[in-house]
Amino acid sequence: MNTFGHKFRFTTFGESHGKALGCVIDGVPAGIKIDEEFIQNEMNRRKPGQNKYATARKESDSVEILSGVFEGLTTGTPISMVIFNENQKSKDYSNVKDLFRPGHADYTYFNKYGIRDYRGGGRSSARETAARVAAGAIAKLLLKELDIEVQSGICEIDGIKAKNHDFSNVQDSEIYALDKNMEQEQKDAILKAKNSHNSVGGVALINIKNCPIGLGEPLYFKLDSQFANAMMSINAVKAIEIGDGFDAVNKKGYENNDEIRAKGFKSNHSGGILGGISNGEDIDLKVYFKPTPSIFIKQETIDIYNNEVECELKGRHDPCVAVRGSVVAESMAALVLADMLLLNMSSKIENIKKVYDK
Repeated sequence: MNTFGHKFRFTTFGESHGKALGCVIDGVPAGIKIDEEFIQNEMNRRKPGQNKYATARKESDSVEILSGVFEGLTTGTPISMVIFNENQKSKDYSNVKDLFRPGHADYTYFNKYGIRDYRGGGRSSARETAARVAAGAIAKLLLKELDIEVQSGICEIDGIKAKNHDFSNVQDSEIYALDKNMEQEQKDAILKAKNSHNSVGGVALINIKNCPIGLGEPLYFKLDSQFANAMMSINAVKAIEIGDGFDAVNKKGYENNDEIRAKGFKSNHSGGILGGISNGEDIDLKVYFKPTPSIFIKQETIDIYNNEVECELKGRHDPCVAVRGSVVAESMAALVLADMLLLNMSSKIENIKKVYDK
């Protein structure tokens, strides 16, 4: 399926080495001010080729809005956006035309569909996430109307963990590091892997502020389950934590419970979600990215004829996909929230009466 969301939903299209990528967003309320400069800035945060810590593929990732906006405002009709590919080098993949690259989706796509686009992975390529960031920018413009803020940064690279989470450091960091004191060590780990033709994994922290109480649709469309759904749909993501996450299993109940006073919660071990519903506290998500599977070390594999062969890749790839992936995770979080905001409007009869009361 290529569509995500229920009320605020988007569909992406395109391939890594195709003519273009894009998205169609449906369910966007009319009257939202569209800031095209903001949308492009969001794309620029994810686009490749910006520094030595990312792939050398150069793409402007310029977004063209085709529909759904008139005189700077959303019209309530589907918003379609397109991003034309400009710097494909499909010949870099000719030597793996019949091979299954270790760690990639080649093997499963071929066995499922009986055909695959070998040029950079086609539809399974992380290049598709450019369209998600474009859609996420529209979601953020909706969230801005309610003063809901979504931010992200890198809290771990190759096991090197941030000791301080300072989101003000992210905008000035080439790797979106949350801890400036650990940033150089994290950068060195990326370059060491890159220079040895290898890759490293990383962890992105997503923080959401000013989220209202009540978002989430139990039992089968809980807020946390949809965050998990969204994050696990991103290329290379292998795990997600909400609040204390994995650490919660090592605590006693009294330690893990968030006590409540008249002014709010005394702690936030839950990560802002209880029973699948937001509780008004900050929502904290950690998203775990595996090492980029595209490495330039010979590896054993098979070809489409089941012959055992060696795979030696060419091309341009991120030595740490978590860095640009953090922007994608942030965008997906915004898309989940936009969807939940619209769904929550029908949770009480008084909400409906406010709309239709004359």
